Order: sequence, then structure tokens, then C-alpha cells
Amino acid sequence: MALLERVATLVRANLNDLVDKAEDPEKMIKQVILDMENQLLQVKTQVAISIADQHVLAKKLQESEDNEKQWMHRAELAVQKQDDTLARAAVERSMSSKTVTENFRQQVEDQKTQVENLKTALLKLEQKLAEAKSKSDMLIAQHRRSRALSKATDAGRAMGDQSNAAAFDRMKNKVQHSEATAQAASELAADNVDEKFAALEKQDEVERLLAELKGRMKAQ
Repeated sequence: MALLERVATLVRANLNDLVDKAEDPEKMIKQVILDMENQLLQVKTQVAISIADQHVLAKKLQESEDNEKQWMHRAELAVQKQDDTLARAAVERSMSSKTVTENFRQQVEDQKTQVENLKTALLKLEQKLAEAKSKSDMLIAQHRRSRALSKATDAGRAMGDQSNAAAFDRMKNKVQHSEATAQAASELAADNVDEKFAALEKQDEVERLLAELKGRMKAQ
């Protein structure tokens, strides 16, 4: 599906690289966020449509299964009345309904897979969009500082002061290293928080299921 391919491209995009390579970083990051928001809206719409299609197919599957059972019941009735010709015709209709039922069952399974894929893509895109929004200001500010340092370094070299140029290079490297260290610490902290929340949610789900099990056993 072309939509999922576009989403995958956006999810794989490295925001830092995009900003570094862009002639206008601010315009680039805003465009990336806009593209993500547009794709997010399309994916949400497609998820809703796919879920609706799944319900329609499930309903048709149920109707086909009921039809299959009905024709088999008629065949049994014809046998009771000793009408083999009518019974045979009913069995044939039941077999045809069974084939239709199997086709619908496969379509329902395929539709479920598509819905799950779309939901996964939606979740990933939402996470990527949140990341882009949270990093946009930081990335732009970092790029501005880097550009300012580069201009200062170029100016120092143009004046032939190699010591100043070297000092600017060291300052630039120091700033970039500090930014990288802070960013890494922030990402690690975020990952740790996510893991803690995941553990709490898992523990709550275990307790809930255990309580339900105990309740059912007491009711028996």
C-alpha cells in the first residue's frame, strides 16, 4: 500500500540529518512536521474505513455461515420425508454456501491483518510526529549556533589569525559535544520512563486478570 510506504519513509527519516543537510533548516523541519500531520490524518481515515470494511465482511461471513447451516437443515428435513432428490439439491446448495463462507472467512482474516498494519503505522507515525515536534526547536537552535560558530571561525581565518580559528574550532566541538551528551542523557531518561510505565501497566493487567479469574472460580 502506497500510504504505508509513505508513512514508513517518514518514520525512518533522521531528523538530525535532514536539518544538517537543509539549506533552510527551519523550513525543512516545519515541512517534515506538516507532511507527518497530513499523513497522520490520511492513516486515521484509512483505519476507520478498514475497520468498517472488516465489520461488513464479518457480517457477510455470518450470513453465509447461517445460509450453509440452513441448507443442511433442509437437506435433513428432505431425508426425513424420504425425498432424496430434494435432499441432494439442498446438500449441493449447502456445499456452495460453504465455499462462499470460506472465501469470506479469508477476506475477514486479510482485512484484520490490514487493520493491524494500519494501526501499527498510525502509532509509529504519532510517535515520530511527537519526536519531531519536541526536537524541532532544539535542532533549529543547535543549527543556528553551529552556523554562527562556523561564520566566526571563517572570519578568524580570513584575518589570518590561526590561533583564534583554532579556539573557535575547540569552542564549536565543545558545544557540540555538550549538546550530544545532553541529548543522549535526555533520550536515556525518556526510555527509562517508558520502561517504568510499561512495567506498571503490565503489573496492573496481571492483577486485573488474576482478579477476574478468582471471581469466575468463586462464582462456579
